[in-house]
Amino acid sequence: MACTLADSLFLFKGSHKKPVFKTNIAAAQCSPAMFSLNCEGLIRKGLRHQRHFVGRNRVTVVRAVAIPVEPVEAESAEYRKQLAENYGFSQIGEQLPDDVTLKDVINSLPKKVFEIDDVKAWKSVLISVTSYALGLFMISKAPWYLLPLAWAWTGTAITGFFVIGHDCAHKSFSTNKLVEDIVGTLAFMPLIYPYEPWRFKHDRHHAKTNMLYEDTAWHPVWKDEFESSPTLRKVIIYGYGPFRCWMSIAHWLMWHFDLKKFRPNEVNRVKISLACVFAFMAIGWPLIIYKTGIMGWIKFWLMPWLGYHFWMSTFTMVHHTAPHIPFKYSEEWNAAQAQLNGTVHCDYPKWIEILCHDINVHIPHHISPRIPSYNLRAAHKSLQENWGQYLNEASWNWRLMKTIMTVCHVYDKGQNYVAFDELAPEDSHPITFLKEAMPDYA
Repeated sequence: MACTLADSLFLFKGSHKKPVFKTNIAAAQCSPAMFSLNCEGLIRKGLRHQRHFVGRNRVTVVRAVAIPVEPVEAESAEYRKQLAENYGFSQIGEQLPDDVTLKDVINSLPKKVFEIDDVKAWKSVLISVTSYALGLFMISKAPWYLLPLAWAWTGTAITGFFVIGHDCAHKSFSTNKLVEDIVGTLAFMPLIYPYEPWRFKHDRHHAKTNMLYEDTAWHPVWKDEFESSPTLRKVIIYGYGPFRCWMSIAHWLMWHFDLKKFRPNEVNRVKISLACVFAFMAIGWPLIIYKTGIMGWIKFWLMPWLGYHFWMSTFTMVHHTAPHIPFKYSEEWNAAQAQLNGTVHCDYPKWIEILCHDINVHIPHHISPRIPSYNLRAAHKSLQENWGQYLNEASWNWRLMKTIMTVCHVYDKGQNYVAFDELAPEDSHPITFLKEAMPDYA
């Protein structure tokens, strides 16, 4: 049986990275103690001494001596534990068997996690509206040196608005679909996010999660794109490096305002959403400026909006980005593996989880988007009981972020990712800076 002695791009601690090369050794069992030479060395040695084994009437008996050493396999629990420590995960899951289907996983969940509870749904709205109002009050009263804290709170609170609209888009907020469309549109308006265009694109993300080309969320950079021009290369390095926590702004601009990106039967609904967003900009922004001035618009709208995009970007990249999580071509793609193995559960501080309505309990949401946000924890507990060894889990930490921002860059079929500073070290000073400047606490 062939055993693989690596399945990731890097193992590193601190700012020092160590490449792990793939080596396949054909043997029933394999371990470093039994194979002190690599395969190429063994082949070369065999060729060098081949003349001692060739003769017309000569028979040579070769005896193999097996040393009883415990095998260390790439898929062992010890190896995954080492990967988890180096990447900032609490657990890296086993590979899900190929014969497991997404339907198998869905059927293992209790029926109650799919039930819509109007009281809990409107409670989430109350939490978001109240926390947002409190944030605006804090901004109005805070001295300049406390404004960043007020902005952080308010930006997180309006991220809760996004999660409410997110549930509406997945038809998991209310049993009344008209109510869902109205609430979703209103929740997205302060974010100047067009509801219907986002919904159409996001549905495709769920249908094609971690599929190259087809996934509408973020995916690795293409090598030919990276090498197409020096200017574009530098833009990409900054975008996927120091500015990655605000890259959702670029995604928002590129994907949601161009009518050509939507099917003919989607265009009318897209136009309605765009009209709502432009109406908010045409009415809401002038009112804010009239009451508080340009600086008030910056304080009360722009800075919280940037805070929202910080979470939007951070949540999105943590949900599906890690050196060991592959993106695959459509012919190789497996739905159950992409949704269960290719999605990350990440715990954040409690106040963030409350204000953002548990959106980072993300694995059950990818198993079935019809699970309301207030049922995600119960669904995740069920997944842990039935599929726990296959789950990728983490608590937010600097090492996790450092791994994503300094390693997960250019697509490579064999290694999943190649870092920018390997392909273009002369242009990758921003990545070098992140490696040196970012903390490494896990």
